[in-house]
Amino acid sequence: MLQPVSKTKRKKHKSVWLPTKRDISAWILILPALLLIYLFVLRPQIMGTYWSFFDMKGYKVQEFVGLENYKTVISDSMFLKTLWNTFQYVLWSIVIGYFLPIIIAILLNELVHARNTYRVLIYFPSILPGAGVALLWYLMFYPDAGGLLNMIGQLFGMEPYVWLQDSRWTIMYIVISMTWSGCGSSVIYYFAALQGVSRELYEAAIIDGAGFIRRIRTITLPHISGIALLFLVRQIIGVFSVMEQPLQMTDGGPNGASTTLGLLAYKYGFVSIKADLAMTVGVIMFIILAVITCFYFYLDKKIERQ
Repeated sequence: MLQPVSKTKRKKHKSVWLPTKRDISAWILILPALLLIYLFVLRPQIMGTYWSFFDMKGYKVQEFVGLENYKTVISDSMFLKTLWNTFQYVLWSIVIGYFLPIIIAILLNELVHARNTYRVLIYFPSILPGAGVALLWYLMFYPDAGGLLNMIGQLFGMEPYVWLQDSRWTIMYIVISMTWSGCGSSVIYYFAALQGVSRELYEAAIIDGAGFIRRIRTITLPHISGIALLFLVRQIIGVFSVMEQPLQMTDGGPNGASTTLGLLAYKYGFVSIKADLAMTVGVIMFIILAVITCFYFYLDKKIERQ
């Protein structure tokens, strides 16, 4: 007599994933984005890294030279100066442009009337094209009497100043223009974070006799410390690869005082037509930014756990 097979003795079949209509639709929607990322991000980076180990005549690959291109770039007298210039951009951007959006967002959060109007005015420079912003500030910093700042200075009896031609402060002036352009978007992020802070905390602090500065120190700053730290790392990453502003405002001058690694790679690739050296500089930048990006993701995960 046959005994019925118990459920425990039945052979378990592995579940097989079968794509549904919804899965296929999702992949169709995401496919253009993946294709663009591959064509404009992954493939150029991979091919640039590969070709940086080859000698190139123009844009034609010749023979394999190993680390020779890296030795050529690093031994160039301009490289260390350019690397230091790039770090100066980062340092000046932190001094000038890191705390300013936080201060503006806090003041904006304290406003009662016309808050939306001020938000539009603050964000407006962020929607302007980068080339237009660079040209605008270049005309403001123009070194002769026709420059806007020099025209204002003449009203107070001041002599025309060379501004961008002063190699001591050129980077600072360029960073000021970059801060004016990019400050608005950071303000909106900080303002959104401040909107999430319970108003009851501020009301309780006011009842306890806390003034404006104390409320900022004990309530506001602790609540935005996480996003502030992430924005610090993002700002370092963004400023480290700057190229457009020094190209349009000073062309890296005077005497290379405002040249960045990004601008150096541009000049290697499109002025000197040394594509192998341009890609070598790009790989060096990628390595530095990859380390900073890993630190960014580490902070991001750490903050999410809190």
